Amino acid sequence: MTKGAGGLSIGDVAEATGLSVHALRFFEREGVFLRPIPRSAGGQRVYEPTDVDWLLLCNRLRDSGMPIATLKTFAELVRSGPGNEPERLALLQEHERLVQARIADLNASLAVIHAKVVAYANHVAAGTATGVWSPTPSR
Repeated sequence: MTKGAGGLSIGDVAEATGLSVHALRFFEREGVFLRPIPRSAGGQRVYEPTDVDWLLLCNRLRDSGMPIATLKTFAELVRSGPGNEPERLALLQEHERLVQARIADLNASLAVIHAKVVAYANHVAAGTATGVWSPTPSR
């Protein structure tokens, strides 16, 4: 990522964050950025490294399942400045709780899958895999 005298281009930010140019424009329209993104004399968006840092956090929040509406609320709270830290904390704690619940569900699914892998591996190794969970023909 290169920063010229005019800041970072939308392409630079897309590359640095893994977001598409379309997603960056969507985030801007939705009010996810912490500041209005200025434009160059030629009309191109000009980003700063702090915008990239914010977007990397937003990516993690979105990747972990935070809805865009909640992300917008979080951005509004941060944008409004000091004094609402308890609200930000509550929002993040609730999201953390939801992510932990999803992880617990995934771990339960993983345990079932792993048991099936072990069972099939044992049958394959013993040569007894034929017919394991084969559909029974209806009569």
